[in-house]
Amino acid sequence: MKIAFFSTQPYDRQFFEQENTGGKFIYQFYETHLGPHIVQAVENVDVVCVFVNDKVNAEVIAVLAEKGVRIIALRCAGFNNVDLAAAKTHGIAVCRVPAYSPEAVAEHTVAMLLTLNRKTHKAYNRVREQNFSLTGLLGFNLHGRTIGVVGTGKIGKAFCRIMRGFGCHVLAFDLYEDEDLKKEGVQYVTLDELYARADIISLHCPLTTDNKHMLREASFQKMKDGVIVLNTSRGALIDTVAVIEALKSRKLGGLAIDVYEQEEKVFFRDLSDTVIEDDTLQRLMSFPNVLITAHQAFFTDEALTQIARKTLTNIEKGLHQRVSDDDPAFLD
Repeated sequence: MKIAFFSTQPYDRQFFEQENTGGKFIYQFYETHLGPHIVQAVENVDVVCVFVNDKVNAEVIAVLAEKGVRIIALRCAGFNNVDLAAAKTHGIAVCRVPAYSPEAVAEHTVAMLLTLNRKTHKAYNRVREQNFSLTGLLGFNLHGRTIGVVGTGKIGKAFCRIMRGFGCHVLAFDLYEDEDLKKEGVQYVTLDELYARADIISLHCPLTTDNKHMLREASFQKMKDGVIVLNTSRGALIDTVAVIEALKSRKLGGLAIDVYEQEEKVFFRDLSDTVIEDDTLQRLMSFPNVLITAHQAFFTDEALTQIARKTLTNIEKGLHQRVSDDDPAFLD
């Protein structure tokens, strides 16, 4: 079974090679993302394995189908970058890893919140310079605060439970309410009520055509002054131009993001010796109350092991299945 990997990093090679027990799979690794510019290079493979910023649109899928590719394997939970209708039309199955380690992402979200609130990143740098002043490092107790969680799938559920452990009041919005969370004290409300009541809002939902820029100017106007927003899901859930205006007007008290709308141009690479031409990202990074990490919420040993293991299991199963006209392209 031959697999072509795109957007490959050294850790992808490490974890997928260690899970290739018995040498069942033959790998081809490409550092570039998959898109129209490289798809013609795909030859004699059964599967393409892609990540969050690969562009698997109808044009790319048509070429993959011509070249005999049978499966598009996402080594992530989100699938907004794949044209599922085109995949189904061409009889290509799609698989993903929806539950590799929800705790990894939830815990990183909490780490970002604590860092942004208690300013531990600034305190660390100060002490290294022998500056032991506490001025400018004031935070607030999370205990007793109201947390709004948008999306209570596996990651959102893990995040809710952590915040309940902090003694927070947790409000949630999801199209499908989780009965276990309700029994544990999480209150489901409308999205507008969540915006109005929450001190901190955390996004844990997939990106779809319906919720792109769900946090935009009108959304921010419904929120409390000084609200903190967290996003470890997908960058396009937030209108970046609108969030900058909300930061400038002090509507937002803080922003912590592990994802960014245009991240494919900068994330997962070392640009320390490069002039970054993305003025919007540069503006975001200029705010003292903005914390950005480069899509690392998933990045734990446990998560990467599960991603590799589940992806290969999906592929092995999928090569023995057929995508029917009645079934969706997804393989569980």
